Amino acid sequence: MAASHIFKVLFVNQGKVYEVYARKVGHGSLFGFIEVEELVFGERSTVVLDPSEERIKSEFAGVKRTYLPLHSVIRIDEVKKQGVSKITALEGGSNVAQFPVPMYSSPPGEPPTPKK
Repeated sequence: MAASHIFKVLFVNQGKVYEVYARKVGHGSLFGFIEVEELVFGERSTVVLDPSEERIKSEFAGVKRTYLPLHSVIRIDEVKKQGVSKITALEGGSNVAQFPVPMYSSPPGEPPTPKK
């Protein structure tokens, strides 16, 4: 019997930290993006609803696959069991931003291309 893999993916989007669970994660076919497929949400009783999970579930409703920019991914963990998907506020203040970095550079031994 094959083991079931669950990945916990944490990423930043519009000043918030998203925590989602998926069955497939890979580098995908788009350069600079992480491909996340088969998002998994908890199947809870219809009587008790978790508002944080319902919010993220409605945001990703109908999404088969999502592509996350590499620079927005905080971490990806393979976990034994699924937790609760949620959206939380980014800690550290809203006036702090990541300095933009180039995705790729010139090959070794070649000078950088001058800007025109």
